[in-house]
Amino acid sequence: MNQFTPFDAADYLDDDETIAAYISAALEEDDPDAFLGALKTVARARGMTQLAKDTGLGRESLYKALAPGAKPRYDTLLKVVRALGVTLQAKTSHV
Repeated sequence: MNQFTPFDAADYLDDDETIAAYISAALEEDDPDAFLGALKTVARARGMTQLAKDTGLGRESLYKALAPGAKPRYDTLLKVVRALGVTLQAKTSHV
C-alpha cells in the first residue's frame, strides 16, 4: 500500500519570489479567506513564533487574525505583510 504525505504549500515557500507569487495569486481570488489562508501558510513556512516577534503580536492573535472568516484590522494585516517581507501594490485593471 502506498503512503502519501498530505500536500503542504508551506514546504515549498522557501524563497522571497515564490512567497510573493503565492500571495499575489491569492489576492487574485475573490475570496478574502484565500488571502488570509495564503498569509497563514507563508507565516507557517517562515515560522509563526518569529512572525509574532517581528509584528509585536502574540502567536494566538496571529492565528485568530489569519483564520478563515476572520476580519483582521488593516494595521494587523500591514504588520504581517511587512514582517513577511512583501509589499502589496495596486495596478490598473482593464476589464
